[in-house]
This record gives sequence, structure tokens and C-alpha cells, in this order.
Amino acid sequence: MIDPLSEVVSLLQPQAGFSKMVSGAGRWRVRRTEAGRPFYCVILEGSGRLTVEGREPLVLQPNDFVLIPAAQNFATSSLDPPDDDADTSPILLAPGEFRLGTPDGPPEVRMVIGYCEFGSPDAAVLVSLLPQLVHVSGEPRLATLVQLVNEESRARRPARDLILARLLEVLLIETLRSSEGTAASPGLLRGLADPRLAAAIRRMHEAPTRAWTVAQLAKEAALSRSVFFERFNRAVGLTPMEYLLSWRMALAKKLLRTRNMAIADVAERVGYSSASTFSVAFTRHVGLPPTHFARQTLQAADA
Repeated sequence: MIDPLSEVVSLLQPQAGFSKMVSGAGRWRVRRTEAGRPFYCVILEGSGRLTVEGREPLVLQPNDFVLIPAAQNFATSSLDPPDDDADTSPILLAPGEFRLGTPDGPPEVRMVIGYCEFGSPDAAVLVSLLPQLVHVSGEPRLATLVQLVNEESRARRPARDLILARLLEVLLIETLRSSEGTAASPGLLRGLADPRLAAAIRRMHEAPTRAWTVAQLAKEAALSRSVFFERFNRAVGLTPMEYLLSWRMALAKKLLRTRNMAIADVAERVGYSSASTFSVAFTRHVGLPPTHFARQTLQAADA
């Protein structure tokens, strides 16, 4: 059976960025303005606060794990942040280890934070299928995986990059499946958490070439057309046809990066009856014709 979540994570091609051990005591706050990099944080001991722009602050407890697939503006802080507007400067204790707030005495919180990179040129499309924020409580397996990522990233052993890529894939999949049933933001995860919607999503992934209609997908979900459409849109954040289009375009981009594949063959592989119909849809969705996209991608690879 096709697993949509594994497919999306595999296409994202997660790669190691960096991770660090951070401890804190007293009152402290660190704000970050990011350019859409995936951010994760796990609390090992104590507690802290995470504030993401546009959301209510989260109080993080031991073994809490947070994943932001495309981080923008957010802040980590002590439970009682400083009154002033200034950020706290981290103190380097050792390579990969930092202290925040009061430099002396036992830490009130210990956490591992890190960033990874998505190697896929289609990361923006794929990330849009994931929740904007995932918060998982009480899953020691995630803390263990983060520790392994942290240790491997600092080692210089053979096959380090390969091991890190696989660990990050496991970490992402474990995080996303561990958060089923939680209050995740709209995205693929919430769709898969609904057994009725999951049946339709899996069918789209199993047969992306089929000329699906909303009525046919509703039948797969054993729901009426109107109920299915509204329920899918609310859970996934896209209409069923928008989701299908996004997935087809992600597959098309992957195929277009394969040398010597004709546009007509790509069109057929992603469910379009002709190269011209596919070209119009691809250009509208991506912003340039598939021939130009393939040429630019191959030129970049050669360079």
C-alpha cells in the first residue's frame, strides 16, 4: 500500500544542517527570523516557552518535540521571559553547546535545537502539504532520534551524510505520525488522521494518473460529495483537486529532472492526456513551461 506521508518526506530529501545543545537558567529570550528553514526542538529537562508569530505561546515540557517545516518568525524563552525587548546572547560553553540567561548554577532547562535542509527543488510545494507547526508531547523516541542526529552531525565517520539523511527521514516521519490526533495545523497530516479522508488521499497517491473527480474521491471516502469536499478542505487546507494538482506537479518536477524524458511521457505519467494540456497546467502552477524548467534544472545540475 502506498504511504503518502513517506512519499512526501522521501521527495523532500532532508539533509543535515546543524544542531546544538542549549541550556538556560533565569530569564532569557532568543528571537529568530528565518528564511523558511525546517526547525526542530526537543526538551530534555525542565521547561521553556516557544512563541511562533500568529499563534498562542506553547509551554514545552520534558520530551516535548516541536517541528516547524518552514520556520519564519519565532522565539524561544524561559517560562518568564525578560521584561525588556532585548534578546539574550548565547554563551558558548563548548563546541555545539550553549548557555542562555544566568551563566552559573544548574540549568533550569536543557534542550536540543536544530535545523535541517530540504534538498528537493520542490520543497516549497511539498512543505505546503505538511502542517505549519507540529507539537508532540511525551514521546521519548523523538528525543532519542534527535540525540542520534546531534551525535552523528558532530562525528566524522564514514557515510556520515548518508546516515544523517536517513536519520532525518525517520525523525520527520516519526514526528508527523506521532502527532496524529493532535491539534496540528491543516495539512496532509490532519487529512491522514481522518480515516475517511486518508482512504481518498491514498488512492490519489496510488493512482495519480486517474482522471479523478470530487465525486469519485468522495466515494472512496464513503462520504457524500459535499461533506467530503468541506471536510477535506478544512483538514488539509486545500480542496481535493488542489491537493491532487500539487501532488501531480511535485511528481512532474521529479520526472523532468530525469534526462531524456519527453514532455509527452511526463504528461502521461502524471495523469494528463496530452503534452499541451500538461504544459498549460504546469506553466500555470509553476510559472514557466516544463521544457524551460527541465532545461534550467539540467543546466544547474551540470554547473
